[in-house]
Amino acid sequence: MPSAPMPTALFAMDPVHLPELFPPSVLGRLRELVRIDPELVVQDFTDPAAAAALAGAEILITGWGCPRVDADVLAAAPRLRRVLHAAGSVRSLLGEAVWERGITVSSAVHANALPVAEYALAAILLAGKDAFALRERFRAEAVYPAPGDYAHVGNLGRRLGVIGASRVGRRLLELLRPFDFSVSLYDPYVGPAEAAALGAVPLPLDELLRSSDIVSLHAPDIPETYRMLDRERLALIPHGGVLVNTSRGALVDHDALTDELVSGRLGAILDVTEPEPLPRSSPLYRLPNVFLTPHIAGSLGNELERLGGTVVEELARDAAGLPPAHEVRHADLARAA
Repeated sequence: MPSAPMPTALFAMDPVHLPELFPPSVLGRLRELVRIDPELVVQDFTDPAAAAALAGAEILITGWGCPRVDADVLAAAPRLRRVLHAAGSVRSLLGEAVWERGITVSSAVHANALPVAEYALAAILLAGKDAFALRERFRAEAVYPAPGDYAHVGNLGRRLGVIGASRVGRRLLELLRPFDFSVSLYDPYVGPAEAAALGAVPLPLDELLRSSDIVSLHAPDIPETYRMLDRERLALIPHGGVLVNTSRGALVDHDALTDELVSGRLGAILDVTEPEPLPRSSPLYRLPNVFLTPHIAGSLGNELERLGGTVVEELARDAAGLPPAHEVRHADLARAA
């Protein structure tokens, strides 16, 4: 019996990302599973060349820079049955028509969560050693501090509060297991038994903030979490506490956080801010108790290959008649990042 023909797929993203997401080794595996033209990377579904390819596409492989997939796009793609997103959230990418037509959607958000969790772990460990402030002092004085100046330093029993059992939050909790932290978790969707299985003590948000030396933020950016760390809640974090934010700047009242950081009461390790990037006049660039990075926690460089590899794995499952391993369900969008 002849084998079934390979399905037809189409890339839709900013072309600059294609060689990073699908380097030759990954692209070669992908082309063993689908018929696809790697020279055609769609940025505008109304482009004549794109429209012709869209008409025959069964699988749409999307990434950063993909135009929105709405009812008009679907009308031009009668054979489309799967959208495989080689990036994180699909919330702003897909219109309601995608879900109404029953198209299966998969995302590489789980793969993108890994480097974010790794960054957060590194930030937490360095914050517990007060590495950033001590580095600034060492640069200024070029002498070692006195032994007594290290009394506040160390990760043994350090109280860590994790906000959000998202994919990143859960991966971080897994990475934290070998260390001697006292870990608490706030997530309104996680009960005591599940929190314990994740290695954390569940706490209400205000109690978590009061009882944490380091707070790591991993909640989704949704209306319910907008500025969840407002002025009153930031004030609950003990003096000398550190906020690690690898989620979204909108979850924190930026003006209130700036006041806390300028006063020196708190420290922060921020990979995201609001706005992003901060204006050059922001004092956060110059404060010794603030460590700013330019939104690098997510997949970058060779880590992007992991996202393309996820798409290939999903195509292999499709070829085997299996459901996607990382399906995105419409019902989950309301509380997803």
